[in-house]
Amino acid sequence: MIFQPVIPTGGIVGWRFLQRTYEGQFQSYSSSAVNERETKYFLENIGKVQSAEQLVSDRRLLQVALGVFGLEGDLDNRFFIQKILEDGTQANDALSNRLADKRYRDFSDAFGFGPGAVWKTALKTNMEEIAQANLTARFEIAVGDSEETMRISLYAQRELAELANSASSADTKWFDLMGLPPLRSMMEMALGLPSSFALLDIDKQLIEYKDRMFQLTGSADLAQFSDQDAIEKLTDTYLARSQIAQLQNTVSPAQTALILLGAI
Repeated sequence: MIFQPVIPTGGIVGWRFLQRTYEGQFQSYSSSAVNERETKYFLENIGKVQSAEQLVSDRRLLQVALGVFGLEGDLDNRFFIQKILEDGTQANDALSNRLADKRYRDFSDAFGFGPGAVWKTALKTNMEEIAQANLTARFEIAVGDSEETMRISLYAQRELAELANSASSADTKWFDLMGLPPLRSMMEMALGLPSSFALLDIDKQLIEYKDRMFQLTGSADLAQFSDQDAIEKLTDTYLARSQIAQLQNTVSPAQTALILLGAI
């Protein structure tokens, strides 16, 4: 039986509890018999894989490989995933470079089966990092089973900092964020953007994102999130607005106000 993370409540209160107990909960989850067995299988067999076809043919290996990047929903899309891997990332017309979701690009790059790429499945250190990242991702999925906003918040602590510290230009960072569904979802909620926002022209989206971010933080540059305190403030805003939205869907405005005042 896999340890199920404990999330007693949603919103900022639940997030603070998860932060305090994260290390213990993650350790209990990682050391479960099922997870230890899957990690062992991956590390013992991934080094034997020499092609994209071999990887997609082993469901247990592929489940780990996809799960690291939050792409577990594509487990049964073998031909699509094989194409992603075989195209690699170096050519502009590679499939992963033509998709809006940039997680596919990171997935393809991690294994190096594309033209001109370095084959990475035989690199022990790289695959150990994949195995560890898989445990982190699976724990986040388990957290999301109880509260999806907590899963997105955990994802953001890692990925938003990495994006902020990248060498890309300020606008490219925004475009990369738009191509990462969990971060995009978090940002749209935190900035108070409507669900129809994604229908706008992408350049207009960029302008609106930057304008809203400047209003919220005093800066439109995502580089500000190289500071963990800045990520924490954004996370609190996201969770607070998410909780308000959930309450508005279930109770009256007056009840919502009373609940929030009580939380304060």
